Amino acid sequence: MSPTVLQEKGYRFFFFSKEEPRCHIHVEARGGEAKFWLEPELELARNYGLSRKQLKEAEVIVENKYDRIVRAWHEHFGS
Repeated sequence: MSPTVLQEKGYRFFFFSKEEPRCHIHVEARGGEAKFWLEPELELARNYGLSRKQLKEAEVIVENKYDRIVRAWHEHFGS
């Protein structure tokens, strides 16, 4: 199960259930997918085919929606 947390500007932000305990978010867009660590600070974990421009756009969205995404993580995973 991969619940969608947010969809914005052609990006889908989601979690994979039971993937790993460290707080993170996946982002999917045309052409690929990436994963960002959220804690202890926002950081790109992996990139699977997104362009530099897409990564920057996705990162800006995560920065702007950071509190909402982290809250959704804790609500979904119960931590």
